[in-house]
Amino acid sequence: MSDDLDPDAVAAALLASLSVLVRRVRQVPVDGGLTMPERTALSRLDRLGPTTSSALAREVQITAQAMGATLGTLRDRGLVERRRDPDDGRRVVLTVTDAGRQALKDKRNARAELIARALTGDTFTRAELERLAAAAPLLERLAQNI
Repeated sequence: MSDDLDPDAVAAALLASLSVLVRRVRQVPVDGGLTMPERTALSRLDRLGPTTSSALAREVQITAQAMGATLGTLRDRGLVERRRDPDDGRRVVLTVTDAGRQALKDKRNARAELIARALTGDTFTRAELERLAAAAPLLERLAQNI
């Protein structure tokens, strides 16, 4: 890295700008019907695979009671189902249903469309769009190295 690119300054600038972007995308309501806690629980459950409510609560760092309430709502809506653990019949594990996966996909698509709308029009030049497109894989690699 050249002397004029201070890694600390680059890190601070990236963190500040990405924080604003993520916060803004989360604040703007989109169709999909999932609250932030529901989306978080459903997304983590989808990534982790079948797991218990308490393990999921530990994963997202909330109380078991709060996770139980969130999962209850998701079960009532048919987005999550409970099954006996095949390895330990005393335990109940939760899995995402097909409807739950579709709800996550719809929410992701809605957020991507939100960002795509912000990129259209005269807000960004073609060169700026190319720079943003080139930055995306770099940001992903940065995330993987943290």
